[in-house]
Amino acid sequence: MNNIPVTVLSGYLGSGKTTIMNNVLNNRQNLKIAVIVNDMSEINIDKDLIADGGGISRTDEKLIELSNGCICCTLREDLLKEVEYLCKKGGIDQIIIESTGISETVPVAQTFSYMDEDMGIDLSKLCRLDTMVTVVDANRFINDIRSEDLLIDRQQGVSAEDERTIADLLIDQIEFCNVLILNKTDLVSSKELEKLITVLRKLQPEAKFISTTFGQVDIKDVLNTKRFDYETSSNSAGWLRELTNGGHTHHAPETEEYGISSMVYSRTLPFHAARFNHWLEHLDKNIVRTKGIVWLAQYNQVACLLSQAGSAIDLKPVTYWVAAMEASKQRLILKERDDVRENWDIQYGDRHTQFVIIGTDLDEEKITKGLDNCLLNSTEIEQNWGTLKDPYHWSIQ
Repeated sequence: MNNIPVTVLSGYLGSGKTTIMNNVLNNRQNLKIAVIVNDMSEINIDKDLIADGGGISRTDEKLIELSNGCICCTLREDLLKEVEYLCKKGGIDQIIIESTGISETVPVAQTFSYMDEDMGIDLSKLCRLDTMVTVVDANRFINDIRSEDLLIDRQQGVSAEDERTIADLLIDQIEFCNVLILNKTDLVSSKELEKLITVLRKLQPEAKFISTTFGQVDIKDVLNTKRFDYETSSNSAGWLRELTNGGHTHHAPETEEYGISSMVYSRTLPFHAARFNHWLEHLDKNIVRTKGIVWLAQYNQVACLLSQAGSAIDLKPVTYWVAAMEASKQRLILKERDDVRENWDIQYGDRHTQFVIIGTDLDEEKITKGLDNCLLNSTEIEQNWGTLKDPYHWSIQ
């Protein structure tokens, strides 16, 4: 039995997902398509367009809290059941899942990548995740990415505990896709569109880009494309490519024309947490995306993850530095990991700061100078770092 291809359609509320869905169904070329949607109250799919062998199925979302404390939306177990049912029932050529406008794409993809032992369902034996599509509203993107609104501020959170920002969600959906549809392009000028595409390409270098109006797309671009690969998609974000290449990624002429650029900041001295926090609080608005690892003097035992999307900034401890581990664990990791061993500093071990900054009209010299001023100075280096002013007051176990 050939595994049934699955397309996941994501995008923020109002981007045009449902219009695209209806256009695909209108032009399905005799394909029998089953459609699964998260929330029927949000959508208005023309039921007459659904293939006889398929149908519209509804799944709800639940809020789960991960062990590291972050919150994400994921499809409930009924998605597994629904997909399994449709595949085993047969008579369909394709499944399309329309995710809600507030869904993150990675948890949806993970649903298809491993067996759910509790339910005994392994979707990888029945279907294959074929295409991850993200729809972007060309007219609203820049305003939304700069917005400080939380989803709950717009009554769009999945619960009162949903602390995600609009910018966070937009970046998540863009960075994990392999087809990006830029919709409503008729509402912006050609110059604005070219600049927007350049910004999006910087955030997502790998995906196929499609510019359109009124959700018009060729079904060959979104159905059975064979484009999805979990590892490739996981590593397709622009910030990750920049870090991997040490900031030496080739920059196209249009990137320079529109002032879209990136830089990698890398140092083997720690930041003074208070000064770095002040720098973050006064971040230039032309910085669109920042992500990477940060070394804070006041938290010398742990590496911190910095993630900024538009106005949303998150900095938190994520793991212990190898240099802070007991000697036996250090020896084991140094033996097994060439990357750690090759970059090991005789004094500080693997402690370092390295993150990418993506934005428009970046003044690299000014940014670098501002960040360097956040590093411990020669006097502070000799002090007890634990006595330095701490703006975070994290409790590290």
